[in-house]
Amino acid sequence: MYEEYVKELKLIEKTEEESNIELIKSIIKTKMDLDNANKNYEFAEGELIDYYLYQIKANQSKLNYLLRKAKKNGIIIDMIKQIEIRKEQYNSQIDVG
Repeated sequence: MYEEYVKELKLIEKTEEESNIELIKSIIKTKMDLDNANKNYEFAEGELIDYYLYQIKANQSKLNYLLRKAKKNGIIIDMIKQIEIRKEQYNSQIDVG
């Protein structure tokens, strides 16, 4: 009785450079999340201590994974590239917000 409609999506493959930039952005964001969790942990009270400990551990694991992946792909993150990517992320957050 009901017909099912399947929308076809055209998949666009990313270039190696686009994939590498996305990986670098993920590394930077995860590092920032880890730093924020560490700062929040310093001032946490009660049950929030466990919450921030969980966030710290999760972000450390994610960061280790991403760094291993970047190393495997031969990606080297220099400070200048890192600053450029942070500026792009900051500008895109301003445009969205």
